[in-house]
Amino acid sequence: MVVRMRRNRSQTAKRRSHHALLADRLAKCECGALRLSHRACPECGKYNGRIVIDVVARAKRDARRATRKQKELRESGQQADTKKEETTAT
Repeated sequence: MVVRMRRNRSQTAKRRSHHALLADRLAKCECGALRLSHRACPECGKYNGRIVIDVVARAKRDARRATRKQKELRESGQQADTKKEETTAT
């Protein structure tokens, strides 16, 4: 005799009742920005009233990296243009 292996809809639904997505629970920082709880604020860099992340230094670093990347892209674009000119000239 063959054993029936199917599950009925109610059992499937009961199993899937825990699969729902939850919204992020946000807390307000001292600066007024929303942040995830138990994490430092991305706006001011504070956690539990203390400055944990130096936001100004991080912004300077990101700006420096962005300008460096743009410079590299321009240089690579110029090199590609010179290669195209060389191939068309010959």
